[in-house]
Amino acid sequence: MRHLLNIVSYIFHPLFVPIGGTLLFFKLTPYSSLEVQSGNVLPIFILTVIIPIIFFLILKNLGVIHSIFLPTIQERKYPLYISCVLFLMILYKVIPNNYVNELFFFFTGLLMATGAALILLFLKFKTSMHLIGMGSVLMFMIGLSIHFEKNITLGISLFTLLTGLVATSRLYLKAHSSAELAIGFFVGVGSQLLILKYWL
Repeated sequence: MRHLLNIVSYIFHPLFVPIGGTLLFFKLTPYSSLEVQSGNVLPIFILTVIIPIIFFLILKNLGVIHSIFLPTIQERKYPLYISCVLFLMILYKVIPNNYVNELFFFFTGLLMATGAALILLFLKFKTSMHLIGMGSVLMFMIGLSIHFEKNITLGISLFTLLTGLVATSRLYLKAHSSAELAIGFFVGVGSQLLILKYWL
């Protein structure tokens, strides 16, 4: 069971949330061209997956962090700073070149959620980045379903179950308390909900 839940934690790592949300959008949107897709997906993949992995390896070699799951409050600060900078680069450099309104606000929500997690760290509270990511994507899915008038109830239901599985894995592995998971989920959902009115 422990190995299975470890695999779940890796598969649904918050590192993959930005590119996951981007691919989800292009899967559901009825009007994107191949040019717009390639102009967004590749840079977002590089900025949110490749570059953070490089920074992780550098910080690990420097002894600043020790695990990809960032178990301590101190270890989480630098990756969150880096995430904020990368999200700003996407918002100001990537998306404006191939402007996609829905993606712009999705990343605005991710930036807000990351900022909230950083503020909570300064208050000595380690919120769950896994649940922030799952909550963000879940709310984005609901928004896309309404926006494009597509019935993806099955997908939303499945993702809700997966969110519960991720929460269970983090609890079982003693990575977070129930409060840290709950607040993480509400930060993720809330950040997307706050900006929903600007693009829905």
